[in-house]
Amino acid sequence: MQFHQLGLTPALVQALDRAGYKTPTPVQQQAIGPALAGRDVLGCAQTGTGKTAAFALPILQRLGARAPGPGVRPVRALILTPTRELAAQVADSFRTYGHFMRLATAVIFGGVPERPQIDALRRGVDIVVATPGRLLDLMNQGHARLGSVEVLVLDEADRMLDMGFLPDMRRIIARVPAKRQTLLFSATLPREIRDLAHGLLVNPVSVSVAAESAAADTVEQCVYFVEREGKQALLARLLDASAVTRALVFTRTKHRADRVARALTKAGTRAEAIHGNKSQGQRMRALRNFETGETRVLVASDIASRGLDITDVSHVFNFDLPNEPETYVHRIGRTGRAGASGLAVSFCDHEERAYLRTIERLIGRRIPVAGGMRDEAPAPSRPASKPASGRTRSQPPWQPPPRQQPPRQKSSRRLHARRDDERRPGGPWRQPRNR
Repeated sequence: MQFHQLGLTPALVQALDRAGYKTPTPVQQQAIGPALAGRDVLGCAQTGTGKTAAFALPILQRLGARAPGPGVRPVRALILTPTRELAAQVADSFRTYGHFMRLATAVIFGGVPERPQIDALRRGVDIVVATPGRLLDLMNQGHARLGSVEVLVLDEADRMLDMGFLPDMRRIIARVPAKRQTLLFSATLPREIRDLAHGLLVNPVSVSVAAESAAADTVEQCVYFVEREGKQALLARLLDASAVTRALVFTRTKHRADRVARALTKAGTRAEAIHGNKSQGQRMRALRNFETGETRVLVASDIASRGLDITDVSHVFNFDLPNEPETYVHRIGRTGRAGASGLAVSFCDHEERAYLRTIERLIGRRIPVAGGMRDEAPAPSRPASKPASGRTRSQPPWQPPPRQQPPRQKSSRRLHARRDDERRPGGPWRQPRNR
């Protein structure tokens, strides 16, 4: 099938040909037609399968068919993403696909000055790609008005509808007209997220081109059973292999990402860290260095596991296993994209074995073991240290034996009075506060 067979206009087909896109992917073949017809779409497909074009192309064709009226252009399409990097990437895709169309696109996210974004909204834009936090700020200031939105898109919908984003999402959606087209796309759609999504959609078309929550078949997976103290040395040894041309390393916390990157650089491997505590300039610079090859290893928190299209990533290393199994699918989806092959390597210490079991249940198979043993006993607890007195911490200090004489008995009347006093809220005994 060719793009023109999907009903796209010559301007879009020409822009796709200019960008090197020849044939539509399965998710594009299934989603573009219903979206062009104005239907709501709930799409689930593996990462790297072209979900951005699946919603961007119908939006561009819909907006391009009707020119805006005189005066300032209102926002007619709103695309919400969970991260700044994904927002920038989606906005670039809209500009690429709409190269021969006279539509204006603006990207709105935090970490950068507000003034250029406010100026763009004042001049008028047709399409806004935004993260929820900064968009809400501009809405509250009166700069972003969503009363003319015709199409609402939630990219990485499972992340956008979880409890972290849900309050902001409700405030934003309340400002968008109820009569609209809604498109939701993600690589994973757990049942509870699907239930929330159906509350936003009207008679949607469900598009699923692969088993939900499945890892791409082009990604080879393996796991090393190694304790936390040995992970850094194992990572440095594996990165020395010539097959590792461009590697993403995922950690559970931002501080650990910094520590891992510093340790790799000290050992002679050029590495940079990217996470939410970095400024937007630092994050974009790290991504640019990684894409150009100046940096061979990018150490990231889960900010980089969602939707980023980084080409030619040969290896993904899970330095820490994620506590949410869906995050594992997103992480390893950074390699093996667009039909290429890749390798996902995970490190699992004894405290992370429960995470590994939930991941394997989600993907429906056991991950092959590359080092260590699955049935190893849990790591032994550390021996108690001895203080200066020679007594271990687990031994209580010497105390005199209790006196053998029985305690003085209180009268029954006084005892019952004391218990009633303790039960009374205003009495001398009170429940300690939770601090």
